[in-house]
Amino acid sequence: MSSAPSRSSGTDAVGNSLAIAVDQISQAIAAVSASNPVVLIDGRSGAGKSSLARALVARWPLRGRVQVVALDSLYPGWDGLDDGVELARELILTPHARGLVGVWQRWDWTVGEPAEAHAVDPSLPLIVEGAGLLTPATARLGDVRVWLESPAASRKQRALARDGDAYLRHWERWARQEQRHVARDDPMRLATLAFPVP
Repeated sequence: MSSAPSRSSGTDAVGNSLAIAVDQISQAIAAVSASNPVVLIDGRSGAGKSSLARALVARWPLRGRVQVVALDSLYPGWDGLDDGVELARELILTPHARGLVGVWQRWDWTVGEPAEAHAVDPSLPLIVEGAGLLTPATARLGDVRVWLESPAASRKQRALARDGDAYLRHWERWARQEQRHVARDDPMRLATLAFPVP
């Protein structure tokens, strides 16, 4: 048997890291002892936030369904990281915390304007995932707060494999906004759980 790493070993390592994260997050959700907990997942582009959210939904530890909102649907364009997070706080997280229905509009990246509206049920659990999400203002609205830490080269490779050349020309522009968020908000400190992703 060859000792050379398989071509899928990187994917397997990421999958293993996310599986560990799902197990620990599930335990934290169960410990909240609420029927409608809020999970916030932050990390820089390509860190694995969307994959983690999907895996968590598939293994959700409570009965019933869970709602998921990706900030990619809220950011108003390539310069909109902070604005997207504020929209999530104002239109989704704050109403949910107050027991009110939240209503947000999807950003249509093709035409560059808001599109259809979506509602968030305050009686149901909620996962919100996206870069820039963990700030002092949003952290108090999340029961379980997750930070994913991943090397820049790995993140870029995954993000560009996912989104292609359309993202390549905006990579540095978006990365600068993420870096400002990390320096300003220290999201790892705001997280209740942090996980390395290769």
